[in-house]
Amino acid sequence: MALFSKIIAKFRGGSIAAADWEEFESLLIEADLGAHLTREIIEISKEAARGRSADSDDIEGALMSALREKLSPASRTILRESGRTTSVMIVGVNGTGKTTSVAKLMQYFKSQGASVVVAAADTFRAAAIDQIQTWGERIGVPVIVGKAEGDPASVAFDGIKRAIEDRADIFIVDTAGRLHTKSGLMDELGKIRRVVEKVSPVDEVLLVVDATTGQNGIAQAKLFAESVAVTGLILTKMDGSAKGGVALAIEAITGIPVKFIGVGEGAGDLELFDTERYLRGLFAE
Repeated sequence: MALFSKIIAKFRGGSIAAADWEEFESLLIEADLGAHLTREIIEISKEAARGRSADSDDIEGALMSALREKLSPASRTILRESGRTTSVMIVGVNGTGKTTSVAKLMQYFKSQGASVVVAAADTFRAAAIDQIQTWGERIGVPVIVGKAEGDPASVAFDGIKRAIEDRADIFIVDTAGRLHTKSGLMDELGKIRRVVEKVSPVDEVLLVVDATTGQNGIAQAKLFAESVAVTGLILTKMDGSAKGGVALAIEAITGIPVKFIGVGEGAGDLELFDTERYLRGLFAE
C-alpha cells in the first residue's frame, strides 16, 4: 500500500511545492479513497504542514491520527453468544469472492476449535453449491443444500435447524448475489433472515467486497448498508493487487468495520483486520 510514503519523503526533503500536492492528490484518488475523502486528507496534511513546521515525524503523526479517526470505532470481532449457535449471513454481489470467503470462514472458525454448519442458500448457482460442498468435505464441515433453483430461505431454515440439533457453535449461510434488481435481492435476503430468526437470532451480516473494484466496491457497500443490517465487511483480494485505500474509504463513508481481509485463494488465507497494521502499511516505505 504505502500510500503516504511519497508525501512523507517530500516533507523530509524540505518544502512542498504545489505540484507535489497535486501529485499526492492524484495518488489518493488512484488508491480509491474517493474525491471527498481525498480533499479532507489533503487539507489535514496542509494544515499539519503549516502548524508543525513541516517536521516529517510530526506530519506523519498528525496524518496517522486523522486517518485513525476515519476508521470505524465499532468492534471487529464476531459477536458470539455463549450457550447457543452464532448465526452469520454472508452477502454481496456475485464475483466478489463470496463463496470462497465462506470456505475461509469455515477454516477460520474450525481452527479456533468451533464446530460449524453451512447452508448453501445461493440455490440458483450450481457452481456455488458444488464449490461449498467441496470445501466442506475438505475442511470437515457439514453443508446443507436444497433443490436446484429452490427456495433459498428453505435451505437456510434447514441449515439453522441442523446447526441447533448438532449444537454447532457457528452457523453460516451463503446467499445469492444477483443484482438484477435491488429490491429483488434485498427482499430475498430479508426473507432468509426472517426465516433463520424463527429459530435463532442472526448475529452477524458480513458483506463481501472485492477490494480491487475501487469506487464500485464503495457503491456496493453503500447499497447493502442502506438495505440490509450489515455488521461487518470482508475485503477480498487484499493480497497486494488491491491498492488498499478502499478499506479506509468504505469505513469513512459507511461506518461499517472491516472484520476480515482475504489475502489469497486458499482456505487459510483469511486474516483479521488489524487497524494499526493497516495504518502502518499506508506509511511504509
